[in-house]
Amino acid sequence: MSLAIYEKYAKLLVQYCVNLQEGQKLWVQSSTLAEPLVKEIYREALKSGGIVFCSMDFKDQQQIFMEEASHHALSYVDPLYAEAMENFDAYIFVRAPFASGSSVNHFPEKSKLYQEARLKYAKSYSARTASLAMKRNLCEFPTEAHAKNAGLTLEEYAQFIYHSCGLFEEDPIQRWKKQHDFQKGIVSYLNQADQIHYKSEKIDLKFSTKGRIWINSDGKTNMPSGEVYSAPIEDSVEGVIHFDIPSMYQGQEVEGITLWIQNGQVEKWEAKKGKELLDRIFQIPGARYFGEVAIGTNYQIQKPVRNILFDEKIGGTVHLAIGQTYYQCGGKNESSIHWDMIADMTQGGEIFADGEKIYQNGNFLIV
Repeated sequence: MSLAIYEKYAKLLVQYCVNLQEGQKLWVQSSTLAEPLVKEIYREALKSGGIVFCSMDFKDQQQIFMEEASHHALSYVDPLYAEAMENFDAYIFVRAPFASGSSVNHFPEKSKLYQEARLKYAKSYSARTASLAMKRNLCEFPTEAHAKNAGLTLEEYAQFIYHSCGLFEEDPIQRWKKQHDFQKGIVSYLNQADQIHYKSEKIDLKFSTKGRIWINSDGKTNMPSGEVYSAPIEDSVEGVIHFDIPSMYQGQEVEGITLWIQNGQVEKWEAKKGKELLDRIFQIPGARYFGEVAIGTNYQIQKPVRNILFDEKIGGTVHLAIGQTYYQCGGKNESSIHWDMIADMTQGGEIFADGEKIYQNGNFLIV
């Protein structure tokens, strides 16, 4: 891919997504596969007057660490990570995996020790990003691993990513400012509503977001973005929902998920593929309640690629997440998981707010 694309990507991330100001500290984390992009982020951040630190994993680093790390190594917290989580102004994580999935799942005891040592800083990260004391952005660099998951060549996957981010447009920053304005009207409307109703041939789901906050996800925290989301009142979710877009979780694909919900709790579930994963996940505390309700609004994404960063943003879809809520929305559900599941609404899907139809066949009627 040409240098010009990396320069536009870096400018979008630094100037728009985290809006780095002079004297602010930025931590950039990725793998060595993303070196061309990280180099331009580093350059752009320095031009903006920022103080920049970069961490880049090499191939098999996580696997080697989990295989060989002693108790002391697992318990030791990287000082840069600790300092960044507690005191840095901005964080950009460029996903660029060498392989799909994670080696952590194969070492449960070591993983537990590793996570416990970092819990304090993970909580700082959650609190500081929720309060906007720390600006953060999750984005993606094209790699063979995720291209293969998507069923695309590396070049096709790169084109998909950059198109989703608006990087082929003359001014990507203006493109995302327009996305912000489009979604601003939607969240303003939804923030006045109480009862929301998702309805289609296989969906009849009602919930309340009264007193909760719908958020305009306009590319500041994820790139690409394009969704509006909130946290439902936990015991208000009622009905049935079918998720027809395949879902990846913990490296396993699940297809054709149907959930039946009563008083906010998932009481019954089915799946055409991967039901055993659902059986296991629904034993986790908090997993049978919903932490998120959302509507995808990025119409530049029109097909799933088995990557939640993109799939949940598909224009003309809705998604819900079981498990951990977003506290900034006012949600209260807590869980060790957050799993987004996606449903197509372009074929007869409707959304009602307090009885008024506001959305039909994947498009809003109120903007």
